Parts: sequence; structure tokens; C-alpha cells
Amino acid sequence: MAGMRLTIVGCSGSYPGPGGAASCYLVEADDAEGRTWRLVLDMGNGALGALHHVVDPLAVDAVLLSHLHVDHCIDLASYYVLRKYHPSGQQPPIPVWGPKGTARRMARAYGLPKKPGMKEEFDFRRFDEPFGFGPFLVTPVPVDHPVDAFGLRIEAGGRTLAYTGDTGPTEALTTLARDADLFLAEASFRAGDDNPPHLHLTGADAGAAATAAGARLLVVTHVPPWHDADGILAEARATYAGPAELAKPGAIYEL
Repeated sequence: MAGMRLTIVGCSGSYPGPGGAASCYLVEADDAEGRTWRLVLDMGNGALGALHHVVDPLAVDAVLLSHLHVDHCIDLASYYVLRKYHPSGQQPPIPVWGPKGTARRMARAYGLPKKPGMKEEFDFRRFDEPFGFGPFLVTPVPVDHPVDAFGLRIEAGGRTLAYTGDTGPTEALTTLARDADLFLAEASFRAGDDNPPHLHLTGADAGAAATAAGARLLVVTHVPPWHDADGILAEARATYAGPAELAKPGAIYEL
């Protein structure tokens, strides 16, 4: 494939909804030899089950966790079981990037001792600087959330995908999504509500961030089931003149 492919695995905000799993996105790109590399961005509640519909989970090369709230990380515990006890044998460890404390957090989630925790199944690495992996260049960008959280700028094949993770409004989003071919932006809040600060974007915030960054396509995600997603999208379209749409499970974007 040329460039990158993004598949929406799960996009429900804050918890799984009637339409599918919480946050999870598959990103694929080929290297110069034609080998396809696969990253999973976040693995929230219900994500591993949904992932089976789009790829063999054993074909994933790495997992990137934007932050350690349950709706973005908890199914890594189920993925641990799949990789450790698979009938074909225990699988070799794959990299898992995340904030400081990811290994400890995941061990605690499954009731494992800190040592070895899940370190025999996953090679835990911290977000601290840009890194290369296969054909990808990944730049983690700290964002505004109550826990350590990162937006992820991913480049491959001359294309750029920017993913906010969870964040309140911040100028960091302009850096994150500058000239991105696709800006995958959370929008959990509605404009006009009494929203708490430093937590999430409204649809209007997501559109404004896309405009400031010059992003080419805005895909709005992480809308909680209690909100009308079409209303959130309408907010985004009011502050962003480019193409904008809602993330839907199973949707595929060729960048």
C-alpha cells in the first residue's frame, strides 16, 4: 500500500457504547521491501474483540497507549492472555509504548506482581522523544489531560496521521496536527455545556484545532454514547471549513 491505512476499530468515548468498543485504531504501512507493519493505537474496553474483525491480533507489531485511563488501555490485559496462552505457543514480546508507569499499571490491572508483570509478553517503552519503528516515524506530543497523556503524530510513506488521544484545548494540538493528511480528534464535550477544564474537546474545539493546524481531513472520534454524535460533528463543521466526518467502527482511510 502507498502511504498509510487507518482502520477504526473502536471509537466510543469514555466507555463502550451500543455501537462498539472504546478507543482503538489500527495503522498500517509498508516498508521498502513490501512488508506490512501494523500499529494499534490504544486498546480500550472491548477493543480486542473488535480487533479480530479487522486483523489477526497476532499480526500486530506494536501497541501505543496514549494514556492510562481504562477506555484507552484496559484490553491490553486481555491481549496479554491471548499472547501468553495462545495454542500456538507463547508469542514473542512486542513493543508497547506508553506514559511512565505503563508496565506497573497493566500488571495491577490483571492482579499480577510487579515483577515480572507483563514484561515477558510486552517490551514496555516510554514516550519521551520521536522514534522510528518499521516504516513509521512517531512523535509523541504531551497534551492536556488529568493524567500523563500524549497525542501521536505518525508519519509514513509521505503521509501524516495525527491523533489527539484525550485532551482539553491546548496549543500543542497545532504542533501535533500541522498539515496532517488526517486529524483524528476526540470531541467528548458539547459547546455551551458547563464542561470541566483540562479534560476533553468539544466538537467546536476539534474543528478549531483542525483549522489552526491546516489539517486536510478531520475525523471526529471519542463521542460518548450519551451525546448526539451528529450534533458534535455539526459543531466541528462550524469551526472547520474542510472535510469532516464521524469515526465509525470498521471505517478505513487510505492516506
